[in-house]
Amino acid sequence: MQFLARSDADHVRRHGLRIDSPEGDAVLDVDVYDDPAKLPASDTVIVATKTTGNDGVLQMLPGLVVEGTDVLVMQNGLGVERPFHRTVPGATVLGAMCFMCCHKVGPGHIVHVDAGAITLGEYRDDGRPAGITTTLQRTVDAFRTAGVTATPAVDLEIGRWQKLVWNIAFNGLSVVLDTDTAGIVNDPSNRRMAELIMHEVVNAAQACGHGFDESFSDQMLATTEQMVAYLPSMKEDYDAGRPLELDAIYAAPVAAANAAGVPMPRTEVLLSELRRLDDANRTAEAS
Repeated sequence: MQFLARSDADHVRRHGLRIDSPEGDAVLDVDVYDDPAKLPASDTVIVATKTTGNDGVLQMLPGLVVEGTDVLVMQNGLGVERPFHRTVPGATVLGAMCFMCCHKVGPGHIVHVDAGAITLGEYRDDGRPAGITTTLQRTVDAFRTAGVTATPAVDLEIGRWQKLVWNIAFNGLSVVLDTDTAGIVNDPSNRRMAELIMHEVVNAAQACGHGFDESFSDQMLATTEQMVAYLPSMKEDYDAGRPLELDAIYAAPVAAANAAGVPMPRTEVLLSELRRLDDANRTAEAS
């Protein structure tokens, strides 16, 4: 496996990739590059950047893909696979929903706090379920061989909406309320706010033709209660002055729901406040 790094490449070459985890710490000696033109051909290109950096990734992607290469998009949000499919239309594009609590704390240093499962599905440009294809099963098997809990999804879009049930509520509220997951689920008012937003997302998914049982949001709340208190990634980005992933995680599902005739008023209010905070935050960082 080869890694394409940005600012961390030299550090990782010298010191390795450090991972701290309750399942065991490790320092991995990895093959790392800082120039995409020097990367050898790969069976699978894994995109693990934030959606806010997709312009740069899409520019370099054609040079990383050869005939038979699959592209696995491990990002949050709705419709994130579409630009990759359009950039390399000959490649099979997969999407992955990552259910894990981890964050980068320094150059080449990742801290894994809790959880650690992924769900993967194959992308179809018409939005219809692709089913469990040979490519999808092969990719799932590769993750399982590496010790990762991986589950194939018949319908990638259902998986995307299910991940949004948690992301829309907890990412946004953690920023607006200046708190972590425990501060949301353990405060009755905050919890009720999260619950209402989560149900709104479930209803939107149903209206868009990718519905699932309404009890899913209750399951997500119960799961979050059992998690270690955790700062969602959007809160970490906000605290660090980085741009927030508002288009993929909020604007795209709101637009899809509106097109289906089911507005998401609570989510729209949350998005409006997040945009205000994001703009102010980045203005302050630039000054």
